[in-house]
Amino acid sequence: MLEKYNEKRKFNRTPEPKGVVSKKSQKRFVVQKHHARALHYDFRLEIGGVLKSWAIPKVPPKTTGIRRLAMSVEAHPVSYLNFAGVIPKGNYGAGRVKIWDQGRFELEKNKHREILFNLRGKKLKGDYALIHPNSERFGKKAWLFFKRKSES
Repeated sequence: MLEKYNEKRKFNRTPEPKGVVSKKSQKRFVVQKHHARALHYDFRLEIGGVLKSWAIPKVPPKTTGIRRLAMSVEAHPVSYLNFAGVIPKGNYGAGRVKIWDQGRFELEKNKHREILFNLRGKKLKGDYALIHPNSERFGKKAWLFFKRKSES
């Protein structure tokens, strides 16, 4: 599950953690502000012993009514939850990484094209969704990330 992650990195030249699958999930998430070629936010959910990951080009929404493009990227190791620092030039993803938000989540639904969850972070709180549009126009990696209206 972490082959792509490991293939893209030279661990003797980057401070990033090596890719190891975790045996236990604690339902955590992290959003990392990543100043790489272009500023973006990496959204990661701890599912199945790895961090399922999406790159979001704009600030993740804190309110309903805002949809953000979220491009799926390779899974990351759970140890990446606390990663912050500088990935040196010449390495994949070179640039500064800061933790923008983190916390726990409750998974409500995890289907092929729909992931529903409740985030309990410092900035992101409430019901959220990742939806994979059934459209060739968006491409295989494109998802939509947004805050859902609460049912209560």
